[in-house]
Amino acid sequence: MTQKKKTVVAAVLVVLPVVFFFGTICIGRYYVSLTDVWLGLWQGITGRSSGLSTETAAVVLQIRLPRAFLGAMVGAALAASGAAFQGLFRNPLVSSGILGVSSGAGFGAALAIVLFNSIFLTPVFAFIFGMAAVVLSYFAGRIDNTSPTITLVLGGTIIQSIFSALISLLKYMADTSTQLPAITFWLMGSLASTKTADVLLAFIPMVLGMLGLLLMRYRLNVLSMGDREAKTLGINVNGNKAFIIASATLATAGAVCVSGVVGWIGLIIPHVARMLVGNDNKWVVPASMSLGACFVIFCDTICRTLTGGEIPLGIITALIGGPFFIYLLKKTKGRNW
Repeated sequence: MTQKKKTVVAAVLVVLPVVFFFGTICIGRYYVSLTDVWLGLWQGITGRSSGLSTETAAVVLQIRLPRAFLGAMVGAALAASGAAFQGLFRNPLVSSGILGVSSGAGFGAALAIVLFNSIFLTPVFAFIFGMAAVVLSYFAGRIDNTSPTITLVLGGTIIQSIFSALISLLKYMADTSTQLPAITFWLMGSLASTKTADVLLAFIPMVLGMLGLLLMRYRLNVLSMGDREAKTLGINVNGNKAFIIASATLATAGAVCVSGVVGWIGLIIPHVARMLVGNDNKWVVPASMSLGACFVIFCDTICRTLTGGEIPLGIITALIGGPFFIYLLKKTKGRNW
């Protein structure tokens, strides 16, 4: 890719999430003009009245702005984690939940709903058990004090199955009138109940995780060559692997604990990024963040505007992601897979 093309692509990837962000705040059953959005933001930042009606200010500042921001963060975190895992494991079919973080978070959320029926504790338990699932996957995949890539993936698959069974057990034990619907809807994924507190809860782990991946994106190119080649080039393979896995897990757990289980983002978005910027991970990771943010904002806008009710986010990402993945497979003819 020439320098001119890199500059153009970088500019587009920076501007595109901003366009989607402000666009989704405007769109909805209660239409808000772009001018009103800017006035609402000014009012929120300065605390001064901007002349907006109470209803418009509430829609912008309390409902759509936190939801759009959280959607962008969730999409960026899941897509970047997926790109990192695909490069690290040298497998284009892995996603951000490959080490069990999604199933672990699902179990944590279900456990909080069954035991405490608490909206506040649900994301907290989801985050804790999402992180715990990855730790268990890491130890399950360790052989002779090393963690080969294939055994890490196998360990993640085992832990995923165990937590999926535990989720089914909790659903079987849950109260069918209140707890079971809450668990089911959480597992489908949604940003419908987004509050400012949710943004603050998930912001720190997602940002820390994404910053770690951005710092390590250059090392991903070396690690994707294989452990032996990376050692030959003087790379601390185990240390770098552990840092990348920890960063990706932190970002994914932060996203899943507030959005529920949302699939396909960490799988398809890195492939779209590679079609635009090539296979160099120093470009793939930030491009995945930008495209992931746009994708989740787009899907969430469909969720809240397509019907009279709220469609779970995980349904829309799957309905769009599945056919689009088939299109990518046909278009690329399996190259670099």
